[in-house]
Amino acid sequence: MTTQPLAKLAVDLIAAVGEGAQPFDARVAAAVRDACEASAVGLWRPAAPQWRNLAGVPTTPSEPPEAVPEALDAERTVEVAGWIATPLAAPGGPSEGYRQPDILAIRQPRQRLPMADLAALVEAARTAAWATHHEAGRIERLAELVSLSLEWGESSDTAALLERMAEAATRLFDCDRATVFLWNRSAGQLVGRPALGMPGNQLTVPDSAGVVGRVVQTGKALRTSMRDAEMVDRATDKSSGYRTDSLLCVPLDAPGGERLGAFELINKNRTGEFTDDDERGLIEFARLAAVAVANAQQVEDLVWQRDSLVEQAASDVRMLGEAPAIAALRKTIQRVADADLAVLVLGENGTGKEVVAQSLHFQSRRRNAPLLAVNCAAIAESLLESELFGHEKGAFTDARESRAGKFELADGGTLLLDEIGDMSPGGQAKLLRVLEDKTVVRVGGAEERKVDVRVVAATNRDLAERVREGKFREDLFYRLCVVTIELPPLRDRGDDVILLAEHFLKQYSQKRGRKTPKLSATAKRKLTTHNWPGNIRELRNLMERVAYLTDEPMIEADDLAIIDRGPTRGAGGELAIEGELTEATGEFQRRLINREIERARGNVAAAARSLGLHRSNLYRKMKQLGMDTDEG
Repeated sequence: MTTQPLAKLAVDLIAAVGEGAQPFDARVAAAVRDACEASAVGLWRPAAPQWRNLAGVPTTPSEPPEAVPEALDAERTVEVAGWIATPLAAPGGPSEGYRQPDILAIRQPRQRLPMADLAALVEAARTAAWATHHEAGRIERLAELVSLSLEWGESSDTAALLERMAEAATRLFDCDRATVFLWNRSAGQLVGRPALGMPGNQLTVPDSAGVVGRVVQTGKALRTSMRDAEMVDRATDKSSGYRTDSLLCVPLDAPGGERLGAFELINKNRTGEFTDDDERGLIEFARLAAVAVANAQQVEDLVWQRDSLVEQAASDVRMLGEAPAIAALRKTIQRVADADLAVLVLGENGTGKEVVAQSLHFQSRRRNAPLLAVNCAAIAESLLESELFGHEKGAFTDARESRAGKFELADGGTLLLDEIGDMSPGGQAKLLRVLEDKTVVRVGGAEERKVDVRVVAATNRDLAERVREGKFREDLFYRLCVVTIELPPLRDRGDDVILLAEHFLKQYSQKRGRKTPKLSATAKRKLTTHNWPGNIRELRNLMERVAYLTDEPMIEADDLAIIDRGPTRGAGGELAIEGELTEATGEFQRRLINREIERARGNVAAAARSLGLHRSNLYRKMKQLGMDTDEG
């Protein structure tokens, strides 16, 4: 009977995708080993002349067993010396530079599952995880381009500008080096900066030499890898002592069509090969870079491109919903967006506090300036002040250079301070000064720096209670809550659950390239009666998994089984708990504690913090409720 292990494997893989588990392939290997009751599971990728071990549970050798290369050659499942190996389509495929399949190998499985079904599940999960990571990277790059275009437009030092462009490109495209080549037509030369290892950090080559010469002459992007290394001009490698294994080069064209030169990336770090997505991204990157490199007469085009990017980013920010509370919220945002008032956004985790901050920003006159966010709970207390206010060189052990903080970087724009209730007393005092005097003083410095920043604070804590406890400054509290916006939890938004579910399902179905499925009546009933402890974030993740891991035109209630893990509500909205008051109260507390521990992935200390308890008090409450504490 293999249906049950396959179903459990599917649930485990869906959970891993939804949690954003990293490294994802290690979770895949562990889930397959459990489902097959195998002694070992490994995942390998052919990377001539050797193999790359992507994951192994328990740790597997870098050299694959004999079954792995045989499965690659045979292009089917093979079994050799106790190992069963089967090919898997690599996530992203040829567009990501992977022209051969990965190989999944299972050693001595006690539970024999149909390999075709198992491979299909694993491929679907890895594709969904890759798509999520890919989309996150695209949005991050888009946001960074908005910021960079503003920064580049103010530069008058071409050499420094080129070095800043190259530094940004190596970070955004995860490569080892980047060089911007400017074309000196009269001399028949290309002059590249930065050029590490070359005199003066500059490289001069004939405008017909190698890949960069071909790109400048033809205007077409080119990519190379170790398979076609003969295209690379090795004279530069010899003079610099550096080896080029992979390369991506695109033309650098001014808005009027004049070819200024080329933008080159060298040696992709993670996969070893540049992809179609890298090429598309670098073309857009080079388009903005060319505007900045061109003279001041072309600044209007830079502003147009920047505004287009802002419009694109703003168009993705929408407060969806027809519930009265959401309609009122949209009106409030519209009224206060252009007022330079501090805003305090309250709401449970996942209700959309960051979307409120984005809506306030993009509907204000600050929309073309940066929108930055800082999670005060995710940064160590000792580093938070430096992150917000910056530091001077030598201010502390690792302060090797002066650095601007988020307030300076967000000058003219908006700064979201998420989880503001977790800020240290020292940080609170400095924040109050910024709000009152519009000045910041870097850690270890004395100079007052003027800043013009609109602050939006957000929290899921009761700040008034923390003021009473002496954990939050009363004067800062009143300064922050000039305007207070409270977001309702998803469970209180009625039919908005269905509206949002259909929106996310359409969005992710389009990304997958499939027709948007419909929600059956039973599926809608299940969605509206669920408690949604993770709110909109939980609903969005569920719809993403459904879009990628189901193929039927109709989504049934069984396809939403993943949401059965938390407390649910009845048709009237009441918690589905029965019994006398004492018994019902105890059951509610047990469910709530289990939910928070699950959300914290077993971290009891983190669960205690989310419940407003000390760790020892939570253990005591669990013992009172007869729960297994596993303490000690």
